[in-house]
Amino acid sequence: MDITFSPAEQQFRAECRDWLHDNVPDRRRPMDAADALAFDKAWQRRLFDAGWAGINWPTQYGGRGLSIVQQVIWLEEYAHANAPWIGANFVGVNHGGPTLILNASEAQKEYHLPRILKGEAIWCQGFSEPGAGSDLAGIRTRGRIEGNELVITGSKIWTSFAHVADWQELVLRTEDGSQRHRGLSWVICPMHAPGIEVRTIRKMSGQTEFAQVFYDDVRIPLDNVVGGLGNGWKVAMSTLSFERGTGFIADQVKQSEEIEELLERARQTGAIRDDGIAAQLAQLRAEVAALRAMTYRNISQVVRTGQPGAEASVIRLFTAELGQRLERMGLLLAGDDILDFRYGNDNLVADYLRGFAATIAGGTAQIQRDIIAERLLGLPKSR
Repeated sequence: MDITFSPAEQQFRAECRDWLHDNVPDRRRPMDAADALAFDKAWQRRLFDAGWAGINWPTQYGGRGLSIVQQVIWLEEYAHANAPWIGANFVGVNHGGPTLILNASEAQKEYHLPRILKGEAIWCQGFSEPGAGSDLAGIRTRGRIEGNELVITGSKIWTSFAHVADWQELVLRTEDGSQRHRGLSWVICPMHAPGIEVRTIRKMSGQTEFAQVFYDDVRIPLDNVVGGLGNGWKVAMSTLSFERGTGFIADQVKQSEEIEELLERARQTGAIRDDGIAAQLAQLRAEVAALRAMTYRNISQVVRTGQPGAEASVIRLFTAELGQRLERMGLLLAGDDILDFRYGNDNLVADYLRGFAATIAGGTAQIQRDIIAERLLGLPKSR
């Protein structure tokens, strides 16, 4: 494990910080869906034009070709600068694109990767299904082979940005009679293909970022399969490893800032004099530091091996549950302020409510514990 930064890396950090200081937009990401999409695309294009998109992506596809450590530095400084969430670009930039880099054909990379980095193509993820939830091996959406095409039938749910997406990373069953993780394929699905129906799901906030997607004999070329037919489980695991690895660095930076804010609030209100609250705050501060150390350890392993492993599930689980503990402490210290609830603004109650999704999205806490138990600790499978 290496937790030090070279002089060149420290210089790179300064460059990141300077550019972000001069370029982070003054206005917040809009709440309106259409305005938010335009904002996301414009900000992603601005990052690309300035050379800050795809820090560690290969240069031939529009990236910078820098190291994973420099990618981590960029993500840390991005969070410190309170730069905009990349919104609708999240799936393409954070795990669709990296999955293609690792598994796709040259033709697939050349076509899709530059468009992702420029904000020209929005991606969504077709993993979860009704009745299967986070059980990726329980997939029932099927793709039967007819000539040089896959004909897709089935449904996916909780698909973020499906209603505005151009492409979908879709995992489906392509071998008749196959079960669990066998017989799956990871394919690039055009979201405007005939036979696709997207039904948005309205959240309690009034927003419609989620959707259910239906496939009625949707035909896509076999050339859209990534990593080979029947190899979808392996490809999907690489997707989730990227999502669960560096994808939470911004959250961790915000958590380190949040614990300091909680400590200051406790001092100002006098709550710090309560031994029980003081002990909880000390524990939370220690956990924030421990999480950062675990992340650096994971990044050091990626530097050695070339890709994230199952250890990423430890980072993903700990980040989500620590965030929930911080949000509960925030409510405890807030007093009457918790009655001032305005969803969509900086608000303790809104943060607390959003925190419930953290241990569900991207694989539930139970799924993460199964992965840790089976792949890291070598324990027997739970089913």
